[in-house]
Amino acid sequence: MMSGLEGKKIGIAASRKANIIAKMIQQRGGTPYHFPTQGEQVLNKETSIQNVKALLMKPFDMALLTTGVGMETLEEAALHLNEHERFIQKLANTKLVVRGSKTVKWLKKHSLTATYVSPDGTMNGLLTVLPTDQDLDDRKRLFLQAYNQDDVELKVHLEAHGYTVYLSKPYQYKQPDVNTVHRLWQEISERSLDSVIFTSKTQVQNLFQAKQNIDAVFPEDVLAVAVGNVTAQELANHHVSRIFYPGKPKMGTMMVELERYFARNETKDADK
Repeated sequence: MMSGLEGKKIGIAASRKANIIAKMIQQRGGTPYHFPTQGEQVLNKETSIQNVKALLMKPFDMALLTTGVGMETLEEAALHLNEHERFIQKLANTKLVVRGSKTVKWLKKHSLTATYVSPDGTMNGLLTVLPTDQDLDDRKRLFLQAYNQDDVELKVHLEAHGYTVYLSKPYQYKQPDVNTVHRLWQEISERSLDSVIFTSKTQVQNLFQAKQNIDAVFPEDVLAVAVGNVTAQELANHHVSRIFYPGKPKMGTMMVELERYFARNETKDADK
């Protein structure tokens, strides 16, 4: 049986694990094209050290942890300070609020348990289960581990709902190469690609931020592929009409289900 990706031209917006995705596409008969729109990840070592010191020295009622990478970076800072045991113990004695599966995995590695977990892995989902000013006896002191994507907006939202927020930014992303992003827009607009794979909402945001300076459209016959519902929601926020994402937010699952998706649609077209 012919693979559903046979002859398909597929763009990859990811930087991390792009080679793995490309190999999976090639194994299924497709041709990958790499357009990294994530931007380089920059770890803020000195900032992380100051963040860990603040966590250890100041009283916090809650800690909102948004990414696995962020927690690994803070853990490295705690090790550098020879305060790893105190770092883990402070988290154990604090109500933990967690957004995504990678952060939950990091907690389990250290036998930590979250009090609140986003039901769908999104920040919006997390905010629906987090107590707000109507449910709080007084302003709760919250340690917010975030990065430069949406951090200010999130901090303002939490403060408006009864929290005093300390913002921890252990890492950030640089803007991607402008020429690379413009080339991806050209391929999309000219329908030279059958689909484009996005593995984070940052990639989507960077792509559409560049759109402000160029005349480009995301046509319906180019399939936008998201690794999970967080990235899919970001595509929907930018009015992309045709979006595919797998049942489980994993690379392998995404490729298997994408292959089936194209195979089903090829069959439908053949039956017409």
